[in-house]
Amino acid sequence: MANPQPATGMNHAIGSTQESSARAARIDAMLSHATGSGRVPGVVAMATDRHGLLYEGAFGSRRVNGAAMTLDTVCWIASMTKAITGAAAMQLVEQGRLALDSPAAQYLPALAKVQVLTGWDAAGQPMLRPPRRAITLRHCLTHTAGWGYEIWNADVARYQQARKLPGAGSGQRIALEAPLCFDPGERWQYGIGIDWAGQLVESVSGQRLGEYFAEHLFGPLGMGDTAFRLRDDMRVRKASVHARADDDRLVATEFETPQSPEFEPGGGGLYSTAGDYLRFVRMMLNQGLGEGHRVLQPETVELMSRNAMGDLRVTALQSVLPERSNDAEFFPGMDKSWGLSFMINHGAAPTGRSAGSLGWAGLANTYYWIDPARGIAGVFMTQILPFADRHALPLFHAFESAFY
Repeated sequence: MANPQPATGMNHAIGSTQESSARAARIDAMLSHATGSGRVPGVVAMATDRHGLLYEGAFGSRRVNGAAMTLDTVCWIASMTKAITGAAAMQLVEQGRLALDSPAAQYLPALAKVQVLTGWDAAGQPMLRPPRRAITLRHCLTHTAGWGYEIWNADVARYQQARKLPGAGSGQRIALEAPLCFDPGERWQYGIGIDWAGQLVESVSGQRLGEYFAEHLFGPLGMGDTAFRLRDDMRVRKASVHARADDDRLVATEFETPQSPEFEPGGGGLYSTAGDYLRFVRMMLNQGLGEGHRVLQPETVELMSRNAMGDLRVTALQSVLPERSNDAEFFPGMDKSWGLSFMINHGAAPTGRSAGSLGWAGLANTYYWIDPARGIAGVFMTQILPFADRHALPLFHAFESAFY
């Protein structure tokens, strides 16, 4: 069991104004109280504008042995990987090597074999048919291709059980053979589409996904602590993933993603630090320019940042695996769409986030937002399951609200 640790912390707020100093003090107190009370084990939070750091702080402990959470703590960022995969795919779109709206099977023939699950026969076996239209990269990046996740879709879980199919997080290539739950383009459903986008990047580039990321994104942006495979110096800084027990206790686990996977999951396999990910979101604020390197063209960033699925809308995630996720929805009741790998809120959020902002999260309660209108973005990392934790998610919203 992870016993509550005395709050430890460090922070640095850029600027000497009274306002920024007072804000930093409020955030420090809030995060210190959350970790000191044991509601979350440890947290790292950072925010930036287009020019540089606004705030950084690390509080609590990253391991059951009391090792302090530090600014360079390594976390499993899970689905925060998706935005990076989207950026990689859009680099190839810029170069004319991938197309958003052409049949993606022309680049990856395996996509021509994907079928749609229509129901179950009398023996309880799945019934399948070919899709009515071809899957495109746009479908993959917007979660409109038809795939789901077993965490939020009972049919996907049932199919995996019937066919003895592992989940995408297993790193086994056979996991990608899951069927569609509906025809491409019919609705939004969160699923493994961006894992397939990662496979498209590999097919076109001729590189493993992590190699492509390192050369074309992580190297130019100075993201030296972001990778699918943990180096020894990263593992010693890695925070334990904690499970939230029914009585609210936090139990440290030995969870680690497969370190020699058959495929590198573009939908959720990366480890990173808050500082590294902040470089990525700052690049998006600066229209593709980061650390002096242009990794995306301004028009590409603009395209990624607007609704890419027409009249379809993001819906709530209804959990069927409560140990992995609670029911989850950002800003319930608000109109939300999906860009080319980001959620977009159409109205101003209760936190103060502007309409048209981008954001998403990782399963172990890592979160980020990017507000192009106000020119600010933030990253918040803790390591807790299930997703949308009853303490971590409100704490992230409170951290975000401090900047508005």
